[in-house]
Amino acid sequence: MLKTIKPSALKKGDVIGIVAPASSPNPLEKIDRGVRYLESLGYRVELGKHVRDVRGDLAGTDEARAEDFNAMVRRKDIRAIFAVRGGYGTPRILDRIDYAALRRNPKIVVGYSDLTALQLAIFKRTGLLTFSGPMVAVEMQGEIDPFTEENFWRMLTSSKRVGQLKNPIDVPLEVLYPGVARGVLIGGNLSLLVSLLGTRYLPTFSDSVLVIEEVEEEPYRVDRMFAQLRHARVFSAAKGILLGAFTDCVPHDPQTPHLALNEIFADYFSTLGKPVIANLAYGHIPRKLTLPLGAQVQIRTRRKVAVEILEPVVSG
Repeated sequence: MLKTIKPSALKKGDVIGIVAPASSPNPLEKIDRGVRYLESLGYRVELGKHVRDVRGDLAGTDEARAEDFNAMVRRKDIRAIFAVRGGYGTPRILDRIDYAALRRNPKIVVGYSDLTALQLAIFKRTGLLTFSGPMVAVEMQGEIDPFTEENFWRMLTSSKRVGQLKNPIDVPLEVLYPGVARGVLIGGNLSLLVSLLGTRYLPTFSDSVLVIEEVEEEPYRVDRMFAQLRHARVFSAAKGILLGAFTDCVPHDPQTPHLALNEIFADYFSTLGKPVIANLAYGHIPRKLTLPLGAQVQIRTRRKVAVEILEPVVSG
């Protein structure tokens, strides 16, 4: 594993580059609304040349989407790169990313969902810590939830030690299996994580705390992906596991016999002998924590259940 690199903290007046490495929003005006939000906070914004391109379910060709990301990486004045939205597309461009330039010019990279593939590849190839958090044409284009907003900007702008990640007061963490674990926070969307198995873009899970979330996958599909992770020894390599939101992960036909998610969790985690904490406010939900992927984290279940980032995640 490469030495972790931390980007510089974001300051008012800094330039944020906007790219669309996956799908395009519908309507495209969501981009403009997200830009106005960022500008209202005192940031300058630079749009990628192809950010409004549309090619089927993709935001333009693979060449164009990678070109926009690489252009933002190479520009010295760009201090952060925010994704427009997820959807699908980042796995297609992983072999086109200029990882060497990003290592030379580390900067904040933000997104979640489909961006998981890019973020895991970045950490594997450069050691750069990235942020799994809200996106321009999703949360930022409307009334962003105050909890989401506060946690996001605190993460990107403060060079102090982050400390405990606290769920909303009405969303308690759930201990599935007790214990204490410390390691590098790695993960994101379950489907995208599984899609990188067997590729050169997946980081090692030794000495990690694995975090996963999912949306709109039927329980048997979640089970199948868990089976693949188990067979690939990802679960056994991780020191502990954090489960975020599994949003709308229900059978299309509720009359079809199926295992409940909690039964699936028990089947895969009950014999691990490692701490597993569920119901983390993270994933495809309006009120969410921003997670610094690549940071040192500790989870514990004794006395008070806690998820704690043990270091600053941006440099001063």
